[in-house]
Amino acid sequence: MAKWVYSFGNGSAEGAAHMRNLLGGKGANLAEMSSLGLPVPPGFTITTEVCTWFYDHDNSYPETLVAEVVEALDRIGAATGRTFGGEERPLLVSVRSGARVSMPGMMDTVLNLGLNDRTVEALAQESGDRRFAYDSYRRFIQMYSDVVLGVDHHEFEEILEDYKERNELKLDTDIDADAWLGLIEKFKALVEEELEKPFPQDPQEQLWGAVGAVFGSWMTPRAVTYRRLHDIPGSWGTAVNVQAMVFGNMGTNSATGVAFTRNPSTGENALYGEFLVNAQGEDVVAGIRTPQDITEKARLEAGSSSPSLEALMPAAFAEFQSYCARLEAHYTDMQDLEFTIEEGKLWMLQTRAGKRTAKAALKIAVDMVAEGLLGEEEAIGRVEPGALDQLLHPTIDPKAERDVLTTGLPASPGAASGAIVFTSAAAEDAKAEGRKVILVRVETSPEDIHGMHAAEGILTCRGGMTSHAAVVARGMGKPCVAGAGMLRIDYRNGVMNAAGRQFKEGDIITIDGANGQVLSGKVSMLQPKLSGDFGTLMGWADKVRRMTVRANAETPQDAKVARDFGAEGIGLCRTEHMFFAGERTVAVREMILAETEEGRRTALAKLLPMQRQDFIELFEIMHGLPVTIRLLDPPLHEFLPKTDHELAEVAAAMGADPDLLRDRALALEEFNPMLGHRGCRLLVSYPEIAEMQARAIFEAAVEAARVTGAPVVPEIMVPLVGLKKELDLVRQSIEAMAAAVQKETGAELTYQIGTMVELPRAALKAAEIAQSAEFFSFGTNDLTQTTFGISRDDAASFLGTYQRKGILEQDPFVSLDQEGVGELIRIGVERGRSTRPDIKLGICGEHGGDPASIGFCEEVGLDYVSCSPFRVPIARLAAAQSALKSRSG
Repeated sequence: MAKWVYSFGNGSAEGAAHMRNLLGGKGANLAEMSSLGLPVPPGFTITTEVCTWFYDHDNSYPETLVAEVVEALDRIGAATGRTFGGEERPLLVSVRSGARVSMPGMMDTVLNLGLNDRTVEALAQESGDRRFAYDSYRRFIQMYSDVVLGVDHHEFEEILEDYKERNELKLDTDIDADAWLGLIEKFKALVEEELEKPFPQDPQEQLWGAVGAVFGSWMTPRAVTYRRLHDIPGSWGTAVNVQAMVFGNMGTNSATGVAFTRNPSTGENALYGEFLVNAQGEDVVAGIRTPQDITEKARLEAGSSSPSLEALMPAAFAEFQSYCARLEAHYTDMQDLEFTIEEGKLWMLQTRAGKRTAKAALKIAVDMVAEGLLGEEEAIGRVEPGALDQLLHPTIDPKAERDVLTTGLPASPGAASGAIVFTSAAAEDAKAEGRKVILVRVETSPEDIHGMHAAEGILTCRGGMTSHAAVVARGMGKPCVAGAGMLRIDYRNGVMNAAGRQFKEGDIITIDGANGQVLSGKVSMLQPKLSGDFGTLMGWADKVRRMTVRANAETPQDAKVARDFGAEGIGLCRTEHMFFAGERTVAVREMILAETEEGRRTALAKLLPMQRQDFIELFEIMHGLPVTIRLLDPPLHEFLPKTDHELAEVAAAMGADPDLLRDRALALEEFNPMLGHRGCRLLVSYPEIAEMQARAIFEAAVEAARVTGAPVVPEIMVPLVGLKKELDLVRQSIEAMAAAVQKETGAELTYQIGTMVELPRAALKAAEIAQSAEFFSFGTNDLTQTTFGISRDDAASFLGTYQRKGILEQDPFVSLDQEGVGELIRIGVERGRSTRPDIKLGICGEHGGDPASIGFCEEVGLDYVSCSPFRVPIARLAAAQSALKSRSG
C-alpha cells in the first residue's frame, strides 16, 4: 500500500536527503537534519505523489491520507507534550510547501496554525506573555486569510497601519496585547464581511485548508511562470511539510533569521545572513523591518549600529555556527539555512543548497576542491551551465563619472541601465517593444516575477540581502539593488524621489549591483573578462568533455568573441546574413530580380570579392580550426525590395525599369517563404549561386592558408536537402569550382561537403543522403518547425497556453523536443552512420546552447554542438557534465 506521509524529529526520520523527488527538497533535508541529531522541530511531510494525485483526481486526496496525517500529528503531540486543538498546551504547526527544487517566494506558507479564540488564551496563559500570544494569532488570521481564504493581506495591513498612525507607533512590536485583541476582532470582522462566513475556528478545518492551499499554489500563475523560466516540469509537484511551531517572537531573547554558509554573491568563505529579534520568519524576507547582520565582521563592514547575533546571543550564535560547518561538510555544498531562537534555544528549520550567482558558484566550487571537500569532477557538476550567462553581464567602467542618487544593498551583482518603470506590466510591455527598463518597486512580491524577468535590473526601497527581490534576481542573473531606504516612490503619480530630485517613469537610471549604488542617467559599462575561477573550472570541464563546441558566427566580431570564449571552430556561418548591409543588399536584390542567368552572374560578380574577403577574415581568425559555411539560404521575401526607394535603388544598379522590377518582385512573393524557394532549391535552380560561393570559399582558403601558415579545411554545407539528388547536383557545382581554383592557384585544396538536416525526410533518408555527405549538421530550428508544423515566428501566440495546460512542458524552440524532433535526430544519426561510419555529426540550431539539449546530443553520440558565441561557455560546461553523466551510467 502506498505511503503518503513521512515523519521526522527527535533524532530520527522516516525519510532522507536522497528522497527529494518524493519528499521535496525541504522535507528531505528536514529528515536528514533530524537523523543527524540537529534540533529540528518534529513534523511530517505529505509527499509530492499526493500533489500529483490531487491534480489527477479533481482536487481530492487518497483515501488513507487523513488517517496517516492524524497518526503523524499524534507523533508530533507525543514528542512535544502538546495536543492539536487542545485547550491546554495546544500544538501549533506551520504548513509549508517543498518542491524538489527551490522556488523562493513562489509557493504558499501558513504559520501559527491551530490558533483560535480558545487556544490563543491557552497559549497566553502557558507563555505568560499575552502580547506574544495575540501577536501570533493576528499573524495567523492575516496569513491564513490571504493564503487560504483569498482575502488580500493589504486589507489587514491598512487596518494595522491606520492603528499605528493614530497611536503614533512605528513598529508592530510596539503594540500591546489589549491592542492586538482589538485588532484581531477587526481582522475577523473583515473576513466575515468579505466571505459572509466567520474565520474558521476548527484546527482540523484550518489544517486541511492550508494543505489544499499549498497544493493549489503549485499551479498559481506566479509558480507556473517561475517553473517556465527555470525549466521545472509541472509534473514534479510539491510536497507539504507540517511542523511544530517554534517562536522567534517571544521577546528580546527570541529571534529568527536566514543565513548562507558562504557569501552567495561573491562565494567568500564567510557566514552570511540576517536576523530579527522578536520576529517570525516572514518578517525577515518581507523587508518590513530592517534586518541585522549575523556576524560582527558583516556588521562592521556594513557600518551598522544594530548589534549582530554574534554579539547579542553568543551561545546561540556559536551553536548555529557549528551546525553551519557540519551541514556544509555533510552536503559538500554551500547551504541556505533558516533558524529560530525561542527564548534562547536554537531550532533549525531548513537547510538546502543555496542559490548563488555564477561568480559565487565558480569560486565555491574551485575553493571546495582546494579545501578537499570536492574532487574536480564533482566541482564541474556544482555549477549550473545556464548560470554562466550571468558572467557576461557588464559592469560599470571604473573611469565613468557617477552621479550617485543613493546607495542601497548590493543584492545581486552586475550593472544595468534603463528607463524607470513602476509595475511589472509596464516592464513586460517595454520588453516587447525592445526597450530596456529598470523595475523600481517599494518591495517586490512573487507576483512581480514576470516583470523582474523582463527588466534589465531591479531596484527596491525595502528588503535585505535575503529579500524576495534579492534571491530571485540572483537566481535570474539580474543586477539588483535592494533596501535603498532613502528613495521615496509615489506609484499613483509615477514618481521616484531621490536625494531631493524627482524622476518620472521613462527617466534613465543605472544600478550597480556590486556596491548598491543608484545612479542618474546611463553610465558606460565594461564587458567582464572570463578568467580566474572561471578559467580553472572550464579547464577541468574541457578535460572530461567528449563533444567539441563550436560557434554560430558570420562576422569577424562574432568569430573573435567565440574564440575568446573557447570555441573550437565555427559550426554555422550563415552566408545570407553577410548580405544585410548597404551595397551587398542591392547586389543580392539584383541577383534575385534578374530574369536571366547573365543578369544573375553580373550581380554575383559584385558579391564575389565581398564574400571572399569575409571568408578570408573568418579563416584567419579561426586559424586552422574548422569552419562550416552554409551556402545561401535566404527566404526570398527577406531580400525583396519593399519600398519605392529600394526598388529605384536596384533599378538604377541594374539599368532596369522600376515598374518591371516591381512586377518581378510581386511574382516572386511566396505564401509561405519558410517552405518556399530557398536553400538547395535555389541552388538547384540557379547553380551559378553555388559556383560563386564555392569560388569565394576556395580562394579565401588558399589566401588564409598562405597568410597564417595553418591549413584551412572548409566544410561546405548545403541547406534544406530532402533528396540525395538535390545534394548531388549542388555537389557537382562545388567540386567543379574546387578543380578550377586548384588549377588557377596551383594549391592543393582539402574540403568536405555535407548537409544541414532540417527536414524530417532528410532524417528518414539519412542512409541514402550520407552516400554524398561527409557530415550532417542538424538544423534544429527548422527541424522543429517542420516536425511540429508550426512557425517559430508565430508560435508565441499559443505555446504559452500549451505550457500552462500541460500539453508541452517547455517551448520546443528553447529546449529540444526529445521525443519527436529528438527521435528524428536519433534516426538520422543511426542511418547516416550505417552508410558512412565516420560521418561527422553536429547540431547548429539554437538548441546547441541549451544544457538539456546538449545532454541529448551527448546521449545520441554527436561529435559537436554549435551555438551563439555568448553561449559557448555554457555549452562547454554542459557538454562536460553530460559526458560525466554518460560515463557514470
